[in-house]
Amino acid sequence: MRHFGTEGPVSSEKHYVVNRSTELADFIDRVKQGKYLVIFAPRQTGKTTFFHTVLDTLAAEEPTYLPIELNFEAYEDVDPVDFYECLSEDIREGVAYVFQRHGNMPAEAFARFLDTARITDHVSMLKFFKQMASLLDNRQLVIVIDEFDGIPKAAVNGFLHSLRRIYLSRIPPRCPHSLGIVGVKSIAQLNYDRSISPFNIQQEFHLPNFTSEQVEELLSQYTEEVGQAFEPEVVASIHKQTAGQPVLVNRLAQILTEEMDIPKTETITMEHWTAAHTQLLHSRNTNIEHLTTNIRKDPRFEKILMRITASDEGVPFNLHDQTINDLVTYGVISKGMDGLCDIANPIYLYAILQAFKPTVNGLEEEYFPEDNLTGFRTYLTDTGHIAMEPLLDNFRDFIARAGFEILQVPQTPKESVGRHLLLAYLDQFVQTIGGSLYLEVQTGRGRIDVLITHNREKYIIETKIWRGPARYEAGKQQLAAYLTSEGIDTGYYIVFDHRQNPEPRAETETLNGLTLRSYVIPVVQERPSITSE
Repeated sequence: MRHFGTEGPVSSEKHYVVNRSTELADFIDRVKQGKYLVIFAPRQTGKTTFFHTVLDTLAAEEPTYLPIELNFEAYEDVDPVDFYECLSEDIREGVAYVFQRHGNMPAEAFARFLDTARITDHVSMLKFFKQMASLLDNRQLVIVIDEFDGIPKAAVNGFLHSLRRIYLSRIPPRCPHSLGIVGVKSIAQLNYDRSISPFNIQQEFHLPNFTSEQVEELLSQYTEEVGQAFEPEVVASIHKQTAGQPVLVNRLAQILTEEMDIPKTETITMEHWTAAHTQLLHSRNTNIEHLTTNIRKDPRFEKILMRITASDEGVPFNLHDQTINDLVTYGVISKGMDGLCDIANPIYLYAILQAFKPTVNGLEEEYFPEDNLTGFRTYLTDTGHIAMEPLLDNFRDFIARAGFEILQVPQTPKESVGRHLLLAYLDQFVQTIGGSLYLEVQTGRGRIDVLITHNREKYIIETKIWRGPARYEAGKQQLAAYLTSEGIDTGYYIVFDHRQNPEPRAETETLNGLTLRSYVIPVVQERPSITSE
């Protein structure tokens, strides 16, 4: 039986694999046109699997092409002379592998050339490929280089200049005919010594996340093989929470089909999905650990990420801004339909907010008034449902009780402290009662929706920062539309007011037949001055 793969390249013999037929056809068409390509997608999005498929397809279906794979991962600290010697050997091994797959041998002259030719620098590399072209017997050499950013820094410029000269040569045949580079956002990032890359002749090839149809296709392969079905809402939820990020999609499917011991005769339901989602958020995960490690590298990342989540105006998606470019490279943000920055998916949003939220905020003792003897369980009804209004009333009162102490929450931007505290409060609540918490990224700027599920019920809380009465009222309309789409008749709206003279509110109203409970919660901006008599 095959499995859902989350570690390294996947293969159709061992794993369920999305058929990226459209992207594959596009890439091979560019190869045939002789393009030199940079394959861009953040790490762990299936690049290596994709180009393996490209090479296998060319080898099997296009006999006039000689497709080989190179990998520079191990060469970062190697002397340039040794690098070029290794390059010679890697090319020989790659060619031999392709001929072996076809069950034949290269012509004698070609074999003798491969045995004796050596590359010692970028100039000899030019001569190597020129000689190789004369011996290929009308075949076209195609090279894909994985982990290109492992190339020794001292070798970068010469290597790229030589490839540029080959590409621009007017004397056929060109060798390599086509080239793909994997592992960098753009060649310009690898140009250490000059402001303009010598390799400015490349095209970028973007490998997108899975579409909802591709997620459905992936899961249906498992169903056809094993017989266990997924409820349609589960499939939709996997795509919605991951935005099709390949490792996250496969990891959730892996949890559901291999780790939860669901009998294969049972359909995988939303109740199962909720448990799998909670497990993903609260257990070790290499993909998310890479994400949080990367965003902690630079203080600028926290500032811009918090602005993306809090600002109604949003942050323009500008790849010329190095901070934004880096966050895109790490797969943290993407370009929204409105040309502004979006967090890549709701799971990453949760991880980002958790990464910048202190494990202990120092205010946990203030969560409940003195007469509360049962803690969070106070907010469960006799039937086991959540008493959401008293729960949020208590949060409002907690913020008032804490007062200026919220300013002492470590390493938390002032504009984000209210949301951080709400997330910490609700997170602890759902863990206490055995519920689940999701973050939903909506199109409204500065808007984060929290979805809590418990005892087969859904509860939606929308959060915003106060930006004036008009936007406050507009937020209610947004929440009402979201409630309607989810088939829920009651929603909760929390707006944090950071003004010097805030206007606290707590109101319940009916809008479009729905019940909305709204709060405007003041957030203290500074410690009160202490005067002595």
